[in-house]
Amino acid sequence: MSEQALRRHLRALLTEPQAHVQLSDVLDGFPIQRLNERVAGLPYSAWELLWHLWYAQRDILEFVQDAPYTEREWPAAYWPTAAGTVENWHRTFEGIQADLDEFLALLDGADVYAAVPNAMLAGTAQTWLREALLIADHNAYHVGQLVVLRRLLDAD
Repeated sequence: MSEQALRRHLRALLTEPQAHVQLSDVLDGFPIQRLNERVAGLPYSAWELLWHLWYAQRDILEFVQDAPYTEREWPAAYWPTAAGTVENWHRTFEGIQADLDEFLALLDGADVYAAVPNAMLAGTAQTWLREALLIADHNAYHVGQLVVLRRLLDAD
């Protein structure tokens, strides 16, 4: 497979419905008035999941850029410390989309097998391919959690 074909597959994985639902579909009609509720048995609210999606993806975007990067404290830095608002909810979703677009623009100009600029900070040579797959995997996992949470919130 050519690198160009691989890049097309990565772009599709990150932007099109493949074997998972898209975040925009999950959020369309989401019971937003319940964004801060924690359903019994779940340790997070919809707001916490959405913010975590944005923050983790933003962290990866900053990691792959050719600029100084500071590692964040896990897990404390990766979860919100305050309740969300409807305005925060919409801005966070827009941030997820904008950051993904920025990542894809960088990916388009990169050798997918090459190490990203800050790879040596983590002690290994993380590649553009790895980071794209990490975004896809992480986002799909948490979008799936939002699907379940939406079903539970709609059932009440």
